[in-house]
Amino acid sequence: MAENSTDRILKLLKQAYGPRTWRRGRGPVEVLVQTILSQNTSDTNSERAYNNLVISFDGWDAVAEADPARVAEAIRSGGLGDVKAGYITLALREIRSRTGGFDLAFLKDMPLEEVREWLVSLPGVGMKTASCVLLFALGMPAMPVDTHVYRVAGRLGLLPPKITFAQAHRLLERMLPAAQVYPFHILLIEHGRKTCKSQRPLCNDCVLRNICPSSGKFGK
Repeated sequence: MAENSTDRILKLLKQAYGPRTWRRGRGPVEVLVQTILSQNTSDTNSERAYNNLVISFDGWDAVAEADPARVAEAIRSGGLGDVKAGYITLALREIRSRTGGFDLAFLKDMPLEEVREWLVSLPGVGMKTASCVLLFALGMPAMPVDTHVYRVAGRLGLLPPKITFAQAHRLLERMLPAAQVYPFHILLIEHGRKTCKSQRPLCNDCVLRNICPSSGKFGK
């Protein structure tokens, strides 16, 4: 694809779905926990699990100190409760051990890659979770790569075959100006859910069909 292909893709996706602007939301610890909960489940279920966790405990100290079985019960609606509870409690304990609390605002003053390394060294935190914290909580230009982003970017020819998810994060980041990372991420996910679906992509209805090298390869 042309060197400015990401500009063209973003322009067309904005025309189809509207612009997307970053807004400050939950803090770094909150996004970290929420992203762990989002693994292998729907947004609805993970949000329900997060809300139930918050109302079940009196702050992150209480979650960190709790028996993981009790945490697992609180987040059961998000699936894989035992596994996720283990990751959450261990990550919170490690954060508290390193910082003396749960205020991670200091990460904002560090270079992106240093923050990413700091985060992925936490128990249960991989590239996607770290990138979500960077992008959504800290407003830093990290590209979280979930199944939708990976699939759509691959079909568009932005990712080479067999590239790993971890490699895809940095490759896509290098293609984009910092200001484009957030809308590109959000709009690729929306496009993946609504049009560029896994099994039966709607190529005939796709706003990117004229520039997508995979257009028409999936049948009707």
